[in-house]
Amino acid sequence: MSDPAARTRRGIRLPFGARRGAGAPRGAARQRTGASRVAWLGMVPFLAFVALFLGGPLYVVIHGAFTTDSNRFTLSNFSEIFSQPVYTIALKNSAILALWTSVGPAIFGLWIAAAVVAGNPGSLLRRVISSASGVLAYFAGAPLAFVWIATVGNLGVVTVLLKNVLNFNLAQHFNIASISGVGIAYFYFQIPLMVIFITPALEGMRPEWEEAATNLGASRLSYLRLVVMPILAPSVIGATLMLFGSAFAAYATALALQGGTLDIIPGRINLALSNNVLPGQDRIAMALGAEMIVVVMVVMLGYWLVQRRAGMWLR
Repeated sequence: MSDPAARTRRGIRLPFGARRGAGAPRGAARQRTGASRVAWLGMVPFLAFVALFLGGPLYVVIHGAFTTDSNRFTLSNFSEIFSQPVYTIALKNSAILALWTSVGPAIFGLWIAAAVVAGNPGSLLRRVISSASGVLAYFAGAPLAFVWIATVGNLGVVTVLLKNVLNFNLAQHFNIASISGVGIAYFYFQIPLMVIFITPALEGMRPEWEEAATNLGASRLSYLRLVVMPILAPSVIGATLMLFGSAFAAYATALALQGGTLDIIPGRINLALSNNVLPGQDRIAMALGAEMIVVVMVVMLGYWLVQRRAGMWLR
C-alpha cells in the first residue's frame, strides 16, 4: 500500500480521483458557452432582418410622431389625435371592428379545431384543415379584398347570380365598404388563425384527465365545465387577444375595400398621408401609427401573461 503523502505529491489527493473528475464540470461549462455562442451567431441573420425591416420603420414612425417638420420634439401630434372627434371616432370604430372580428372567429375557430382534434389524427380532414388554415391565415391584404370584391361586389359573381336567378339585388342590402363588410372579410383570415393558435392547446389535453374524472363519477358536462374550460381558458383568451391585435392592425384589406371612406384608423392614416393641402398631416399619420403600435404592444403583453398561465397545465 502506497503512502498517502506520496500519492499527494504525485498530484492525487484523497478521495482518489477527485482531482481528475473536478475538471469535468469546467469542460461542460465551456462546451455550453461555445454552443450558446454558435446559437447566437445563427441568430445574426434573423436579428439583422428584424432590425432592418421592423426596427427601421418603427423608428421612423416613433420619431415622426414626436417631432415637427423642423425636427423638434413635440406632443402636439398626440394632443390633436386625442382631442379631434374625427380621430377619436376612428379609434372607437377600429376597436369595435377588432372586437367583434376577434370574438366571432375565436368561437368558430375553436369549434373547428375541437372537431378536428377529436377525430383521427391521420385523417384526410385533419390534413386538409391544417393545410388550409396555414394558407388562408396569410391570405389577407389586397388579394383578399380583390377576391371579396369579385365575389360579392356590385358586379361580383354571387351578386350577379342572385340578381339573375332569384331577382335579389344583394348590393342594396350589403355593402362591402361598410364596417360589417370589412369585418366579414376579416373572418377569412381570422378563423384560420384561431385554428392555428388553439390547436396545440387542444392537443395538450391528456386523455387520462378525462379517465380520472370519469372514474371519480364526473359526467362529461362536469368534466368539460370543471376541467377542460379552466385549463383551456388562458389559451382561448390569449388567442382571442392575438386576433384582436391582428384585426386592429390590419391595414391593406380595409384600405382596398373602402378606399378611405370608412372612418377607421387605417382610413385616417391613408387620408393624412395623401393630404397635400394641410401641412404636418404626415406627422398626424405617424402619431396614429404609433397609437396602433401601443395597442398591439398591450395586446402582446396580455397574451404573454395568459400564456404563462396556460403553460402551467400544458407542459
